[in-house]
Amino acid sequence: MKFLLSNDDGIEAPGLAALEAAACAFGDLVTVAPAGPQSGKSHCVTWEGPVRLEERGPGRFAVHGTPADCSRLGLLRVASDAQWVLSGINHGGNLGADVYYSGTVAAVREAVLHGWPGIAFSQYLREEESDWERTTRWTSRVLTELLSRPVEPGLFYNVNFPQLAAHDPEPKMVFCPLDPSPIPLSYRPEGDDHHVYDGVYSTRRRIPGADIATCFGGQIAVTEMRLF
Repeated sequence: MKFLLSNDDGIEAPGLAALEAAACAFGDLVTVAPAGPQSGKSHCVTWEGPVRLEERGPGRFAVHGTPADCSRLGLLRVASDAQWVLSGINHGGNLGADVYYSGTVAAVREAVLHGWPGIAFSQYLREEESDWERTTRWTSRVLTELLSRPVEPGLFYNVNFPQLAAHDPEPKMVFCPLDPSPIPLSYRPEGDDHHVYDGVYSTRRRIPGADIATCFGGQIAVTEMRLF
């Protein structure tokens, strides 16, 4: 099996390295990721001017553009024979309404629009640092399950890992719906400037049994997303 990997945190992000470490056991990898951080770019694509594709090593390419640009160039110019597109592992959760803002999710969504199946991975963080080795193990578990399932046109998966203490038991994989609850709108004013969202992510509203509550409750939230 051959995989195209991308993300929105940039080609040097530790989460991408964790995804590569997990996915390499399942097949061949080609990584096409942004040259620098592109978080929050959603499904933005480059319409005006060129998009530079820069080789960074065997099977690794940096795109001076958005995550959706990475999927386009990766599938059209670098790895058209890829069978799956994997994106992440994002440094932070992409839960509920986050999927509409996330570049991590958009990299997969762009691929699905063109006929490739995909999975977006994110690591929820209560603190800045994460145990990426443990996240790699969880990613391998998820890949074992999801890659064995039949491919359905228009379907992709959004996966969010919890952040657990070292002594916590291993999380379960829970298939759950997307929670439509948005992050509460909040701005911190400084003169004429307004800084977006100064609230606490973990206190956001949640629906029992949906992805936000599942991940915050210490389990791996797996959500089926359908475009058509």
